[in-house]
Amino acid sequence: AELQQFHDIIVASAIFGTFRCSSFHKSFLLLCMIDPYHCFIYFSLGNYDVIQQPRNVSEEAKKNIPFYMFIDEETEAYIKKKSILDSSKRVGLWRIVVVRNVPYSDARRNGKVPKLLLHRIFPNVRYSIWIDGKLQLVVDPYQILEKFLWRQNANFAISRHYRRFDVFVEAEANKAAGKYDNSSIDEQVDFYKQEGLTPYSEAKFPITSDVPEGCVLIKEHIPITNLFTCLWFNEVDRFTSRDQLSFAMVRDKIMAKVDWNINMFLDCERRNF
Repeated sequence: AELQQFHDIIVASAIFGTFRCSSFHKSFLLLCMIDPYHCFIYFSLGNYDVIQQPRNVSEEAKKNIPFYMFIDEETEAYIKKKSILDSSKRVGLWRIVVVRNVPYSDARRNGKVPKLLLHRIFPNVRYSIWIDGKLQLVVDPYQILEKFLWRQNANFAISRHYRRFDVFVEAEANKAAGKYDNSSIDEQVDFYKQEGLTPYSEAKFPITSDVPEGCVLIKEHIPITNLFTCLWFNEVDRFTSRDQLSFAMVRDKIMAKVDWNINMFLDCERRNF
């Protein structure tokens, strides 16, 4: 019943997969709603025994913003064992909500649900910011929205990969690093070739890259961006959970039908969050 209440401002988070897993299988998601029209999301991969709290949260925000962290049962058992979770079901600012029956056995896929389907979980949000846990938020979320959406007249922004711009190069790098089994990556890329995906070149300009870093998503929740992330999630569900591989295919299909583009900003810019 508490989760059904209306809040001007809400903060939520999720952990799918325990801290004990290898970094390949862990996901730690923090989703922070700045208000019903703005939200900040924080995502982390890593072996953390202590859940890091957001910095520079004002007393007014602490007073008026509920912080929710959604976790699976395995993670609940682990943090109880480590005495991180107290009797009040809180970890610092975060109120813990245990999610039963997560949809996937793969924690990486479970993590993509709030990342890409946020508008389905919180339909009354206008703006959202999703940020990877390896980044520390030190800038006011409104400044992030102003810089990457409002000043650019954009409704979706994501950081481009710092080194790779081509999906086919990214696929080979994923195989070399053992990010996913090679046959599944090959199947996905071969399908995209048949669908018309070509190697990145300057001919695609003003598109600056086909490969996102994926650790930052800044979004205005309007029908076209909601459709984009829904279709992107469909690819993660159908093929590998490596969302860097499916991003360009979905983006290009939509851009072929409507006048829409994505602000792909430099990777170094998201390091200042």
